[in-house]
Amino acid sequence: PFPRGFFQEAPRPAAILIPFTCIEGAWHLLFIRRTQNENDRHAGQVAFPGGRVDATDPDVITAALREAEEEVGLIRSDVRILGQMHAFYSVTNYVVTPIVGVFPWPYTFTIDPQEVSRAFTMPLAWLADPNNHQVMKRHFPQSRAWPIIYFDPYDGEALWGFTAQVVVQLLGFLKGEA
Repeated sequence: PFPRGFFQEAPRPAAILIPFTCIEGAWHLLFIRRTQNENDRHAGQVAFPGGRVDATDPDVITAALREAEEEVGLIRSDVRILGQMHAFYSVTNYVVTPIVGVFPWPYTFTIDPQEVSRAFTMPLAWLADPNNHQVMKRHFPQSRAWPIIYFDPYDGEALWGFTAQVVVQLLGFLKGEA
């Protein structure tokens, strides 16, 4: 999706966990808000747990589970893997593989405050309502305008950009559109 020459290097592999949980009979997705940190270009943003694939990770599933455990204390054995989505390329030059899983609720999280300021859920039904998001153009330095998905705030949290794109693709898949 990026023009030739947009990046100088090959993309680095990363993985995210898309964690489903059922709360009071309704499906929710678990998100994190990244801690404010001047060295993190995504500081303060809403995301799924995840990060770079380490050399010691045998695969993207292991990487996603490791990152979720490090960031919010979601124990690997508590997550049942359902599958994975196609990889996405990010504007920060990562090729990100979303891993879909489910975990039990209620759950006690142990948040790493250096990486995560909050863990919270959003109802899948709310996310699936097309009235709750829109597409707007955003200009990046030395680039054309790109369509970016912005969800309305939910519980004070702003879901947009890469994570919103993954959510919309996931919803399309769940509806049988992908």
